Amino acid sequence: MIPRIGFLGVGWIGRHRMETLLASGAAEAVAVCDTSAECLAHAARLAPGAAQVGSLDEMLSLKLDAVVIATPSALHAEQAIRSLEAGVATFCQKPLGRSAAEVGAVVDAARTADRLLGLDLSYRHAEAVRQIAALVRKGALGRLFAIDLTFHNAYGPDKDWFYDPALSGGGCVIDLGVHLVDLALWILGFPPVDAVDARLMAGGRPLVAGQVEDYAVAQFNAGGVEVRLACSWRLNAGCEAVIEAEFFGDAGGARLRNVNGSFYDFSAERLSGTTSQPLAMPPDAWGGRAVLSWALALASSPAFDRDAEHYLCSAQVLDRIYGRDIVAS
Repeated sequence: MIPRIGFLGVGWIGRHRMETLLASGAAEAVAVCDTSAECLAHAARLAPGAAQVGSLDEMLSLKLDAVVIATPSALHAEQAIRSLEAGVATFCQKPLGRSAAEVGAVVDAARTADRLLGLDLSYRHAEAVRQIAALVRKGALGRLFAIDLTFHNAYGPDKDWFYDPALSGGGCVIDLGVHLVDLALWILGFPPVDAVDARLMAGGRPLVAGQVEDYAVAQFNAGGVEVRLACSWRLNAGCEAVIEAEFFGDAGGARLRNVNGSFYDFSAERLSGTTSQPLAMPPDAWGGRAVLSWALALASSPAFDRDAEHYLCSAQVLDRIYGRDIVAS
């Protein structure tokens, strides 16, 4: 069965995910929806047979198998829940929600509806990440005791809603850091997390109410492994981006690193003392693998996959970085 899919939000990311699915033959584009006429025109060139609809409700009335959501963050949870309650499998751009409470509500809706839920945690699917994950999981690095995570972006988002915490849920941590927090927890098998501490800044000063952070440092313990995170927007990094994840064990280490400041090209190395051994190098077209993996699983079965319950783990860590768990108590 080739799933019949509606694409809600066809900006750059939404179109890229649609193009990946159509090029692979893994999906049929039945409908597209966006508030931008320009985005709809681009989508029509990719899928000229897809209906252009004005709302999610209109899209759901077309008896779809699934919906791919790539809209602003404030809409994700509510749109995903509506889709799932309509009996439609759902794939969503990150973040799944602006808080752990929103993410939990979406996962609950997927479980209740018994429908497949996917989230665009695309970095899990890079070959460089897979090579490092295999080393860690088979114990090749010995007892892992530390992970250092870095995601600095020399630019900031170009849409106003990113800078409104009520709409975005936060700044660079929920936008960028979430990818690396998820990677660390996913590679470790989602262990319990404690001892979360963070410092959030905007414009080089401590964060105040009504702002989102553009620089953050955080640390936490994940199943006995000390994890450190640094991330930012508009940092004077000397290149477009600095993206690294380093894993240190008592028998060796491993490093994921972006190549020449790229957002898309990654290398992986195995580390031993003063030497390194390459594990993976570009090119590697990993960007659409998350949605493709979800679509292939959907073609096999639309039923709920309990792996989706792990989406809540990263969201809970982010809540603690933002101090939302303190406010709630």
